[in-house]
Amino acid sequence: MSGENSERQGGCLCGKVRVTVQGEPVAVAVCHCRNCQKTAGSAFSVVALVPEAVLTIAGETNVFHDTGDSGGKVDRHFCGSCGAPIVSRSAGMSAQGMAALKASVFDDVAWLNPGVQIYCDSEQPWVANLAKLPRVPKMPG
Repeated sequence: MSGENSERQGGCLCGKVRVTVQGEPVAVAVCHCRNCQKTAGSAFSVVALVPEAVLTIAGETNVFHDTGDSGGKVDRHFCGSCGAPIVSRSAGMSAQGMAALKASVFDDVAWLNPGVQIYCDSEQPWVANLAKLPRVPKMPG
């Protein structure tokens, strides 16, 4: 982001849930855990760790009560209409006043620059080969 006074907005695929973040995320991470893989429908999820105090969510989310590898509760919020993941909250993060906002919700994602990969023990073995694959700008026709 571009500074402490910056604001980033975003939302789910259908637009029923909107988010606003004031200021910088504490970190941006690529998470390879199996639960993030399943909720993202992909090999990993990109999350922005943000203070709850700067996060505003407008619209209703549904919550899936998950269990983290520590055995602690993880609440995974998603849009009940389009299914897009929005934010994850765990007891450990909440105790620190933090939330893991799914980076895919941001309207503009060009500024994202992940600084760490986590749960690499669960990384899909083919992820390292992605840079070597042919690149197609759009689906033809």
